[in-house]
Amino acid sequence: MEKTNINQKYKAILYIILSAFCFAFMNLFVRLSGDVPSMQKCFFRNFVAVFFALGVLLKNKSSFKWKKGNFKFLFLRSAVGSLGIVCNFYAIDHIALADASILNKMSPFFVIIFSLIFLHEKLTFLQGAAVFIAFIGTLFIIKPTFQNIELFPSAMGLIGGMCAGFAYTMVRILGQRKENGSLIVFFFSAFSCIAMLPYLILDYHNMEWWQLLMLLGAGLSATGGQFSITAAYCHAPAREISVYDYSQIIFATLLGFIFLGEVPDVYSFVGYFIICAMAVLMFLYNNDKWIFRNRKTKEGGMIDSGKKG
Repeated sequence: MEKTNINQKYKAILYIILSAFCFAFMNLFVRLSGDVPSMQKCFFRNFVAVFFALGVLLKNKSSFKWKKGNFKFLFLRSAVGSLGIVCNFYAIDHIALADASILNKMSPFFVIIFSLIFLHEKLTFLQGAAVFIAFIGTLFIIKPTFQNIELFPSAMGLIGGMCAGFAYTMVRILGQRKENGSLIVFFFSAFSCIAMLPYLILDYHNMEWWQLLMLLGAGLSATGGQFSITAAYCHAPAREISVYDYSQIIFATLLGFIFLGEVPDVYSFVGYFIICAMAVLMFLYNNDKWIFRNRKTKEGGMIDSGKKG
């Protein structure tokens, strides 16, 4: 049983690193698509995912009906997740790629907060301190002054991270309730497209062929990232794997430098360090806590066995 859990964890780690790689490319394609409204970008990002998720469901002959009691979690995951994408895309278009990525990667810290609210998981002093210090890290990136023209898009990026944290908490709940991962992706993608459709009809912006190509690339990358991160959070708890999601910052920084010539300033790097350091601290803390708890359980079992003997 323990070996099975370890294998599940390794799978989840691979899935979450793959999702980080895909989402980094998605952000790059979104930026390269040029002057297209964020909601229109969001539509095309999820339009591709709808057909991929539909294909997987049909191939596996899976039911399109969600399990009893799961609709509200699917709806919340989709509604808040869609809002998060729009905020994230707006930030990507207005600030450095790496800055937008790290602000979106505040999501694991928001997962801790939302897990406290919805899953009733206890929040320790160290977890609370890590969340607080991570928020201080965001201030180095956002640089909140009235003279900073990037203040609003940076704030939007942070809101996008908060929405993503809420959405991933809902994914974790759905995973615990044994909901089909492909159905989660299909429901979210279809919901997002339908939600963006009125805006697309009323205020559609004509695109060049290369802009459409970039958005299709963003959709393909997002689909890979969405399937991967859904699989990751369904295979293991967020506390055990979320730190690996920060590999996206490495991918985003490299892609931003290679394709856009972006080099984040010193304050941003300080923010990256603080946030990533807190993520690593939480990862070590949660795993040590998990190991201690399992060791204690085993020792208790051995004592009980000895008494029975």
